[in-house]
Amino acid sequence: MAEDPHLTFTKSPDSESISDHMYRMSILTMFAPPALASRLNIPHCTKMALIHDMAESLVGDITPVDGVSKPEKNRREAATMDYLTVALLGNVHSGLVGSQLREIWEEYEKSETLEAKFVHDIDKLELVLQMMEYERANKGAVDLGEFTYVTTKILLPEVKVWCDEVLEERKAYWEGLGRGAEMAKALEGYLRG
Repeated sequence: MAEDPHLTFTKSPDSESISDHMYRMSILTMFAPPALASRLNIPHCTKMALIHDMAESLVGDITPVDGVSKPEKNRREAATMDYLTVALLGNVHSGLVGSQLREIWEEYEKSETLEAKFVHDIDKLELVLQMMEYERANKGAVDLGEFTYVTTKILLPEVKVWCDEVLEERKAYWEGLGRGAEMAKALEGYLRG
């Protein structure tokens, strides 16, 4: 899992690994905005962030461009979680470890609890942070603004504000390169979809 690239950013030769992505998300959960943190079980969110893409360690990071239908992607990931939680962990502490991992993963997949919604939003925030890092690493030669559409899918207002702050930092970066107006226009197009 440590070396399997997280394929969100296929334009970058230094794509983060799946484990990089999950670890960074887990750290971000610990810095939830205070108004939201008081309503969350933060340790549970941290576990969820570390588990949410665990199936990708075996099936890979299936993205929309791979041509795999959502039901097929879900089937593959569920089968992989069965393997990880039953075949590999089924005898650890009488199966308790495997069943706990599976429960947390299913909670994330269903996205019904506040914790699951928060971790889904953190997944999107982490993508935007990674996008900015790749743009900066390429010294502005690469515009990955097409990924900003994920910000329109953030559900919790506190995370939306957090993400807006990150996008303001991105805007200032591009303005510093003398390309602020160009990027603002591109961003508007990305968000309109």
